[in-house]
Amino acid sequence: MIRFEHLSKTFQTKDGAFEALKDVSFEIEKGDIYGVIGYSGAGKSTLIRMVNALERPTSGKIFVEDKDIGSLSAKELRSLRKGIGMIFQQFNLLESKTIYDNVAIALKLNGTPKKDIEARVNELLEFVELSDKKSYYPGQLSGGQKQRVGIARALANNPSILLCDEATSALDPKTTDSILDLLKKINETLHITIVIITHEMNVIQKICNKVAVMDFGKVVETGSVIQVFSDPQSDIAKRFVGNLIHDVIPEPLVESIRRETRNSRLLRIKLENTDSTEPLLWDINRRFEVETNILYSTINVIQGIVVGIMLVLFIGSDEEIKKAERYILESNEEYKEVVLP
Repeated sequence: MIRFEHLSKTFQTKDGAFEALKDVSFEIEKGDIYGVIGYSGAGKSTLIRMVNALERPTSGKIFVEDKDIGSLSAKELRSLRKGIGMIFQQFNLLESKTIYDNVAIALKLNGTPKKDIEARVNELLEFVELSDKKSYYPGQLSGGQKQRVGIARALANNPSILLCDEATSALDPKTTDSILDLLKKINETLHITIVIITHEMNVIQKICNKVAVMDFGKVVETGSVIQVFSDPQSDIAKRFVGNLIHDVIPEPLVESIRRETRNSRLLRIKLENTDSTEPLLWDINRRFEVETNILYSTINVIQGIVVGIMLVLFIGSDEEIKKAERYILESNEEYKEVVLP
């Protein structure tokens, strides 16, 4: 659907050349809700603006629906852009126009007949639950309502791709959840591929199925949200996930573990589709000559899947601990040993 191949972008500034993107390569498949996360300055917004050619790469290629957008004529690019909707952090509504006219503007520019415009705008306002606000002006709406108008406007030309550039950053948590629910509804009912640029891990956790982690212009990690969330590999991903899963062992407890004179191993266990860690450990304690001490445990819901993470100190002989490890794998769960600093 969208493919980035060795994409780089350099801006010339008064202080010299600035590399906003550095050799970025990954693919977004049709039907994805794909999150791109990174701190300010990571290159996220530059990347998303490449998809509809608002920015052009210094080198590399972008393919949208198997079309190399760098090779398209102006006419072909205009046609491609009609299939790409975009919503923004600050809504970008025309304050002097009614909500109806804000949604209708893309249709008018596209030469859509007036009768069809009216039917489409009414349909979209009903979809985003703002039918009663069509004669209002943006200044009369809340932030969440303004973003719903922005979403309706982005959907006007029946796009196949929806780009969201920090679309929830200006909203409170409750309103953010309602907008994310709407985006998920758009993906599921209208079958639109969505790309979400954000610096908020809870946005990724709530609706994205895949994620790319960016840092200083590079994509440092990609994968399913469950994979990256439960076992981050890059330092930046660990920092993002750490805001939600605080599985760092406090220093006093680290010293306590080091003083343990009995044979032991510290394991980080990931469990999926479970609402409790107790049955697994209860079975292990019953079957094997080991003592288990839970140092940390958390349960999160990611893409509708319950994921549990726990740090457990196993005490016992090497043989019995290895039996317990095999039992974890036989139970279709994952674990890895944690080495203390």
